Amino acid sequence: MLRRRNGGGNITEKYIYDEKNGLHYKLVGDYYLPCLETPEAPQIGVWGRRRRTHLQEHNEALYAAMLLSGELDTHLDAIDRAAEQMFDRLMRQFAAAEGITEELKAADQLEWAQQMNSIRSRVSKTVNAELIYQ
Repeated sequence: MLRRRNGGGNITEKYIYDEKNGLHYKLVGDYYLPCLETPEAPQIGVWGRRRRTHLQEHNEALYAAMLLSGELDTHLDAIDRAAEQMFDRLMRQFAAAEGITEELKAADQLEWAQQMNSIRSRVSKTVNAELIYQ
């Protein structure tokens, strides 16, 4: 944090650059504060959030280690992507194995929805058991 120098009524600049350390500074009140950016965390989906909750509640040491090392967001993003791919693949496989088609959807929407919800429930349990809650 640098103190503003305004000797003799000179106009001070809103932003300055310090060549010594390579940082830009912004004038806030009477002080120049460094303009620091943190890397954006990836948007974590439902599977990644479930994994985070599981780690927080059941494996606090691993959660803390990953958080402190900066690996947590990367891990959660990877789990989220893998779980989403697994979920989509299993949904298609189960629907094909049980003969749930677009023709059934057109003929009897309620029956199609019931069967797809049943499959969704089973696939969610499988993904949770294999990727999220391990």
